[in-house]
Amino acid sequence: MTSYVNPHDFPPLKNDLILRAARGERIERAPVWVMRQAGRYLPEFRAIRAEQDFFKVCRTPSLACEVTLQPIRRYTGLVDASIIFSDILVVPQAMGLVVEMVPGKGPSFPAPLKTPEDMCRLSDNVDVEKELGYVCDAITLTRKELKGEVPLIGFCGAPWTLFAYMIEGGGSKFFTACKTWLFKYPKESKDLLQRISVVCADFLVAQVKAGAQLLQVFDSWAGELSPSDYREFSLPYCQFISSTVRAKLRELNIPEVPMILFAKGANWALEELVESAGYDVLGLDWLHEPDIARKRVGSRVTLQGNMDPNVLYGGKEAIERTVKQMAEAFKVNGSPDRWIANLGHGITPGVDPDDLKWFFECIHKYSYADTC
Repeated sequence: MTSYVNPHDFPPLKNDLILRAARGERIERAPVWVMRQAGRYLPEFRAIRAEQDFFKVCRTPSLACEVTLQPIRRYTGLVDASIIFSDILVVPQAMGLVVEMVPGKGPSFPAPLKTPEDMCRLSDNVDVEKELGYVCDAITLTRKELKGEVPLIGFCGAPWTLFAYMIEGGGSKFFTACKTWLFKYPKESKDLLQRISVVCADFLVAQVKAGAQLLQVFDSWAGELSPSDYREFSLPYCQFISSTVRAKLRELNIPEVPMILFAKGANWALEELVESAGYDVLGLDWLHEPDIARKRVGSRVTLQGNMDPNVLYGGKEAIERTVKQMAEAFKVNGSPDRWIANLGHGITPGVDPDDLKWFFECIHKYSYADTC
């Protein structure tokens, strides 16, 4: 069982910029990190993966810690957060499904859920601290090894996104199988989404108990749903997660941590997410215009994003030009308050690590408050 690790048991935090930005406090410049920060673009990560299975790295706290720390070491002083190395699909694994990472293909479920009758293969009550304790152990170890340099982010996938993977059996172009469930078996679909939601909420609470200082929920396939279907099959379960995590932390007398929702592609929903989703930070993909997004939400939430990851292939001039434009668009009256700089999706494997370094340097250069 994951016991609560008192913050005083960890080294003092030296850089709280992202926490202040997430809470809406004044900041001198925008904090920056990138999704998939610990990943295949780094040669040191590829060296570990050459000898270790992907999920073995996830399940071995010392390896997950090492991989999480790699970009922090490489970009020390430039990056303002770390994110624990894991995968959103550890939740379906904990629920009883087999997930494999196939080279050249990505995640694969040898036996996905074909019909609602297959839900009997899922565990009725998932003890996340038992099934996913390795993630919590990795978080605690990483918090100690970070030595307070930057905060540590924990995460999970959103229920709709996990639902899609569990039924499609992997990534999908058309999402026919999982949408068939939504329209043919709406009650059973909601039952499954709720079961996933409970596991996700418990998992996030366990991560905070282990030492996570922020939480992100990745709804990677949010944009595959129509507005009405998103309101019915995704948003309620993201709301359940945020409200349940906060309530359980209060019950345990554990300080709440900022929560981030990244609903990729659901750009039309921005105002609704601000009003009802229950998150401190909303992630934006690169299809958002930052200044318009800010006008839509005002100062009610912090926004995170949102450079197109492919700009990182365009060379230093393109990176600097785009970062400058992005910073100018996110700032309000010259202030970077309520902005966390990031990409609009995860960094891709072919990026030169030096080009990512330049991205970080440009964020530092252009995101300072104009009065500084």
